[in-house]
Amino acid sequence: MKVLKFGGTSVANAQNILLAENIIKKESQKNRIIVVVSALQGVTDSLIQAAESASDKNESYLQIIKNLEQKHLNLVKELIPILGQSSWLSFIKKHFNDIEDICSGIFVLGEFTPKIKDRITSYGEFLSSNIINARLQFESLDSVWINSADYIKTDSNFTNAKVDAETTEENLKKYLIENKNQIVVAPGFIAQDEKGNATTLGRGGSDFTASIIASALNVDELQIWTDVSGMMTADPRIVHNAKPISEISYHEAMELSHFGAKVLYPPTIQPVMIKNINLRIKNTFDPEVSGTLISHNFEKKDSENQQIAIGISNMNNMALLTLEGSGMIGIPGVSAKLFQSLSLEKINIVLITQSSSEHSITIAINEKDIFNAKNAIDSAFEDDLKLKKVEPVKIESNLAIVALVGENMKSRSGVSAKMFGCLGNNGINIRAIAQGSSEKNISIVISEKDIKKAVNILHEEFFESEIKQVHLYICGTGNVGNKLIQQIYDQNEYLKENLLINLRIAGLSNSRKMLFSEKGISENQFIDFKQNGEEASAEKFAQEIISRNLRNSIFVDVTASSEIPNMYEKLLKKSVNIVACNKIAASSDFEKYKTLKSTARNHSCKFFFETNVGAGLPIIGTINDLIRSGDKITSIQAVLSGTLNFVFNNYDGGKIFSEVVAQAQKEGYTEPDPRLDLAGTDVARKILILAREAGYQLEFEEIENESFLPEECMQGNVENFYKMLTKYEDHFKNLFTEAKNQDKILKYVAEFKDGKAKVGLQHIAQNSDLYHLYGKDNIVILKTLRYSEQPLVVKGAGAGAEVTASGIFSDIVRSV
Repeated sequence: MKVLKFGGTSVANAQNILLAENIIKKESQKNRIIVVVSALQGVTDSLIQAAESASDKNESYLQIIKNLEQKHLNLVKELIPILGQSSWLSFIKKHFNDIEDICSGIFVLGEFTPKIKDRITSYGEFLSSNIINARLQFESLDSVWINSADYIKTDSNFTNAKVDAETTEENLKKYLIENKNQIVVAPGFIAQDEKGNATTLGRGGSDFTASIIASALNVDELQIWTDVSGMMTADPRIVHNAKPISEISYHEAMELSHFGAKVLYPPTIQPVMIKNINLRIKNTFDPEVSGTLISHNFEKKDSENQQIAIGISNMNNMALLTLEGSGMIGIPGVSAKLFQSLSLEKINIVLITQSSSEHSITIAINEKDIFNAKNAIDSAFEDDLKLKKVEPVKIESNLAIVALVGENMKSRSGVSAKMFGCLGNNGINIRAIAQGSSEKNISIVISEKDIKKAVNILHEEFFESEIKQVHLYICGTGNVGNKLIQQIYDQNEYLKENLLINLRIAGLSNSRKMLFSEKGISENQFIDFKQNGEEASAEKFAQEIISRNLRNSIFVDVTASSEIPNMYEKLLKKSVNIVACNKIAASSDFEKYKTLKSTARNHSCKFFFETNVGAGLPIIGTINDLIRSGDKITSIQAVLSGTLNFVFNNYDGGKIFSEVVAQAQKEGYTEPDPRLDLAGTDVARKILILAREAGYQLEFEEIENESFLPEECMQGNVENFYKMLTKYEDHFKNLFTEAKNQDKILKYVAEFKDGKAKVGLQHIAQNSDLYHLYGKDNIVILKTLRYSEQPLVVKGAGAGAEVTASGIFSDIVRSV
């Protein structure tokens, strides 16, 4: 024998009921079955709405009832042959007359009690089950209808009655012995107290009804037919990659359903678990899928290869209440008083945590119960409050609970660390933690706004270890930015396959437009975004990143803007990693630089800016590695401007100096304003950054800058700059000739030694490491305690969009 329960979506309309009918027919050919059905989808809520409107003296209840009546009449017309409709149409009208009479009474009295609520809501299942049974009988199936309320007996706790299991089991067994129909159809949700009053088993009670019947009759299997193919590793509305769970233990299913897995009503599990009856969740709309089997027989092997967790569930609209005070320490009965005060108000406690000092107790409850709970606690502890033994109850709202569940978590070290670590790395603050001694559940309380991010992070960490999803927000789509974006598109498949990383461009911005897409901006969208994006600003772009709150987020600054670095600290505090090509932040005031570094560290973020110096060359990374290993940088000598190196490598006194500079700008080696390069400002920033990364406190103003440009060249705009370069051609030719006459070449050199830094044009002899440096190459010569006699040299291309983009790309991958 089997029990089949069909939920509201499965009986929402005639079409769905016919699908359920096919399942019933097929199953009844092999087994004697009991079919438990819910009300038609939305009917229970509408009945409550009608009654509440009536109690508010609002005559709209009449229209609600009329609409519900028509819905049921239409269903009869669609399911029952014309010759058999008359009696059933009369049946529907009669009972809706009763419903209207009840609501009229509520309207007159202005009172809607729990007792009346149970009576009026019982009509939903009563009507749907009768119509479905009539349909089965007209299909010539051996079907009979029974009223569950005649057999399931409860106390008089209306709206959430407690079942008298012993009496109920006797009643059902007696019926089964006396009746031999192949199919028994029964309404879910409804029951009856000893006085014959209608009671209900709580919202979701139809599942519970099916479980009570299955347990009482000790059937072979209970099947819950719904609109999903079983339980999932997470809520698929939140996690798009949620996976079906094929098998799960009773305890795991109970934990998941208790903490919000809505596919199963939590009390459903207990009756069948006691009798060791298999429970299977199946999809009415895809009946061939096996669904989820819940049983005692499912035991996981104690193996390191087994999946640690089975699923993640979440509950929204939660609040934390904290009772604390020195008068609680060592005093027995405080917890009992607290819990009793809430129990008397019928307030359900979802989670409990207590400090080891006994100084405080924190509980999680549904947000709607906040004020009743506070009043109950304040009343219970009135004397203690007056004597200041306890503090007034602290309330925190807009919270959610996330639970990680799995039998394999038991005695497995590192699960909590893994859970808290991945959440912490994404900036999610945990307000409370609870872990049972069974170690099958770790529950946390977080801000409700973080729920989607948290569940996705945990799902990725525990169920999607093959590929990590990374969300990129790229600001700057100029020459370097374009190259970077194209490299990401070209290389992403390789990263997925070899590094298990999926880079998704979730946001793009330039100085005018910005575009966002949680699913990722495609190449076609990137091409069009300058026309189709919304109006951009640095503040709006940063705020959008924060409000979207996506996991594994990286902000990539590929600009020279002085405004955008002002957003860094705000983003880091939200645990958004930052990769910056922009030098302004790292070369700003030392205190600001230090603040950004510490903010990143304190919020478990990455703040990488390797391309600030040497484009794609691993200079900053090399210095960091030396420092971390205990070495000390004693001096730095470097050619750090690909632009200036290109200019002086190509200027031979025959070409005009301004033309060589223009060529450098055309080939993408200069900053947008080439004066930053030629005036030494850019090089000064770079040596400043290297000195700071080497562990020295230095300000930009302390760097000695020996400029080779006449003062007039720095006045006006860029166009005037080129005119002045031409005007002073003789000056540049003299610089070149002077070096040449000494058999030397010109290099713009940055130096740091004894805590001091300077930049300027130097004459370089052939025996210098700086001499053989061609094109746009950079070189950094590091002397350290370990590399004192033979310095460490980093040399290579130090400018160009392609290599700079590749350096940024490398920082992005390191940030993951």
